[in-house]
Amino acid sequence: MVRDPLSLLDSLVVSVSGFFIVFLMLAVLWGIILVVSRVVGGLERRPAPVGPKPVQPSAAAPRPVAAPAAPQVVLEGIDETQAACVMAIVSHETGIPLDQLVFKSIKAV
Repeated sequence: MVRDPLSLLDSLVVSVSGFFIVFLMLAVLWGIILVVSRVVGGLERRPAPVGPKPVQPSAAAPRPVAAPAAPQVVLEGIDETQAACVMAIVSHETGIPLDQLVFKSIKAV
């Protein structure tokens, strides 16, 4: 049972035990984070499953015919440099190569 006014020694015991519990829990959390990060790191470095090897095209294979020229892009209120930047950003953000994207028009808003 706690006496009405805590003595100096009782106060020190309560505060030191509180500090000890807090730092003990921080150490436990640090250990959990360390274990989880090692497990996730091990999963990322795991080699990919071995499948059939991709077929290498032979040197004698005919070259594909060049793709037709890309259609012109209609630029409305924007210059060519800004349009090129917009195209590059769209390609980067979507992960689609620029030669596979088709832009019909770009308009400044």
